[in-house]
Amino acid sequence: MIALAVAWLALVLVLVVVRPRGGLLREALRLVPDVLRLMRGLAADRSLPRGVRIRLGLLLAYLAVPVDLIPDFIPVLGYADDAIIVIAVLRGVVRRAGIDAVRDHWPGSQDGFAALTRLAGLDRHAS
Repeated sequence: MIALAVAWLALVLVLVVVRPRGGLLREALRLVPDVLRLMRGLAADRSLPRGVRIRLGLLLAYLAVPVDLIPDFIPVLGYADDAIIVIAVLRGVVRRAGIDAVRDHWPGSQDGFAALTRLAGLDRHAS
């Protein structure tokens, strides 16, 4: 039981460290519908490495489950844990599959894609 509590606390600390700063979290929440469609499209793309598709499938399953890692009553992080996890997975997708795969599947506007790249730190990988 203590090990589980320590593991949960470690996860919370990781989420605190990788969370978006300033107004970026609010910006992330506006992009949620497009990001969900992006994740679904990337997960279905057979040209991407299987490991990437599996991670995206697991992420979509996690997002569909009503139980959160951090309960919603915890200020800020309670509602932000899903966004933080999505950003972490998206960064991994870009490292493995490339920014072009993300751009090809982006269902939103160019402004939305620019916001996504800033938010997730993907602009460093842009070509």
